Amino acid sequence: MTRVWKWNRPVTVREVLEDLQQERSIAYTTVMTVLDNLHQKGWVRREAEGRAYRYEAVSTRAAYAAALMNDAWSQSDNPAAALVAFFGMMSEEQRQALRDAVRIVQGPETREAPEAAEPRQEENPGSAEDAVGR
Repeated sequence: MTRVWKWNRPVTVREVLEDLQQERSIAYTTVMTVLDNLHQKGWVRREAEGRAYRYEAVSTRAAYAAALMNDAWSQSDNPAAALVAFFGMMSEEQRQALRDAVRIVQGPETREAPEAAEPRQEENPGSAEDAVGR
């Protein structure tokens, strides 16, 4: 899938094979089988081109990652605690990307004033689990 997402266009088995062979030895039939399996699972669609197929991703890599995160989060018995734990694992760059994403989703009509956007720090906030339970 990485190769299909990388090119962001329909690709042939031969193209994927040649790209992979720059890193390691791999057989044409292996690549063909993997792409066929991805097609059977609904991850790629294919269109006949002569005697071959062109494969194209059904969704973006970002959509796939979002679906994985949503699936994992929805299986939690305490989604808020799971989010707090997840946020605690994030780097500063990832937290900034999250802030940016929230701003995009909220849209211009719901954006807060800059001074209201920053959460207030309590004197003794306790643990992340305590904060979720409040």
